[in-house]
Amino acid sequence: MSSHVVFISTHGMTIDDVLAVARHDARVEITPEALAAMARTRAQVEALAASPTPAYGISTGFGALATTHIPVEQRVQLQRSLVRSHAAGMGPEVEREVVRALMLLRLKTLCSGRTGARPIVAETMAAMLNAGITPIVHEFGSLGCSGDLAPLAHCALVLMGEGRANGPDGTEQAVDALLADAGITPVELHEKEGLALINGTDGMLAMLILAIADLEQLADVADITAAMSVEGLLGTDAVFRPELHEPLRPHPGQVTSAARMRAHLSGSGIVASHKEDDSRVQDAYSLRCAPQVTGGLRDTIAHTRTVAERELAAAIDNPVVLDDGTVSSNGNFHGAPVAYVLDFLAIPAADVGSMSERRTDRMLDKARSHGLPPFLADDPGVDSGLMIAQYTQAALVSENKRLAAPASVDSIPSSAMQEDHVSMGWHAGRKLRQVVDNLRRILSIELVTAARAIELRAPLEPSPASRSVIEALRTTVPGSGPDRFLAPELAAAVDVVRSLGREDGRDD
Repeated sequence: MSSHVVFISTHGMTIDDVLAVARHDARVEITPEALAAMARTRAQVEALAASPTPAYGISTGFGALATTHIPVEQRVQLQRSLVRSHAAGMGPEVEREVVRALMLLRLKTLCSGRTGARPIVAETMAAMLNAGITPIVHEFGSLGCSGDLAPLAHCALVLMGEGRANGPDGTEQAVDALLADAGITPVELHEKEGLALINGTDGMLAMLILAIADLEQLADVADITAAMSVEGLLGTDAVFRPELHEPLRPHPGQVTSAARMRAHLSGSGIVASHKEDDSRVQDAYSLRCAPQVTGGLRDTIAHTRTVAERELAAAIDNPVVLDDGTVSSNGNFHGAPVAYVLDFLAIPAADVGSMSERRTDRMLDKARSHGLPPFLADDPGVDSGLMIAQYTQAALVSENKRLAAPASVDSIPSSAMQEDHVSMGWHAGRKLRQVVDNLRRILSIELVTAARAIELRAPLEPSPASRSVIEALRTTVPGSGPDRFLAPELAAAVDVVRSLGREDGRDD
């Protein structure tokens, strides 16, 4: 358990707060201000519950059943039935970090004082997070509209003492035992509270925040592997000069990537060895244009970070309690703004991987590698070298191209046509997570290839930065030699990629 504490107030939270809780098990604490705000709006909800005037989600049914009045004596059962019926997910279990993030984000909205839930509901959810209890959520069930209903309902069910959950050790245990061991009393949900627990964009926002952190780190890695490929292919660093970027095409991401690649190549004996070679007029696009492509990913991340920060400041629920005490229906649960950027991120991430694979293929082709042995094999013909590693890389690239097709352009009506347009944002998030994992593996294969190519340029010396990366790689991945079982080495290279650039790479 991390010693870091994330305080939940009425004012939202930061991306770093979400990462701390989701990935590093930081504790959460609810501020007195948030508890007081929840108590105030709860009083307003209870007044509406006592009124003969129908109020959606308080004294009525849900969705297409919104016109059905529910008697007072059946309203606890109404909330219980809502959560049970909506916990209808199927498929593989969703990753622990995603579930923890979506729970935290729902807790953030409860603490905004806009949902009308009692403080005890938020306090119980905070206690579950702090105890490391993770509800089992399934991959299918959300359409990204009316909130991530099924995923959130599976979490709410555990709050009630039902459903399925994993303990702090990651193994499934009986929910009642998990709660009892943590000293947590299950919550009996009252008017409005079941709805408040499931009506938000928390799952898709969780996956967006995690992807932002992953892709920021992988953009750094892409600059590193591209620079190493420049060395391996006897390329030039002249195209990364600052005067070719900020003054001429001032995209911030491009400027950053060009500067990083130039800095990485500083002091390279390999690059210096052919500076006066007039026959090398221009490098191939996959080398020369790397900052433009990885920079495009960086700028896309910057835009999506803005969307995520706005969503973190939001209070997504329906109905919602306004400042004047009224409770109003709304459409803020629609996931379109988040869905669009989840889809958007997949496009440049797929393209960065595509360019990486082109550099790998170039280093393996004796006709284009400027003197390297075919497939970087120890004894070409007897040995195949990295031939099939490039096949694997190409398969990952092809998969990412397929996954880059948008999910958010699709919509399937639900709830008897009451919910007649949905965002599919949850599915945009699910496929983006696969794109990120695939990109990490693609870059690890380029890293293995570029490191071997650089070593085959001996006695020419690489840059100090490349030498440092190769030394880190060689602690688990051997260099050139006769063919050997390659899969474990590629898996080890993925771990090295996680350690490069920024921190916060997630586990598979």
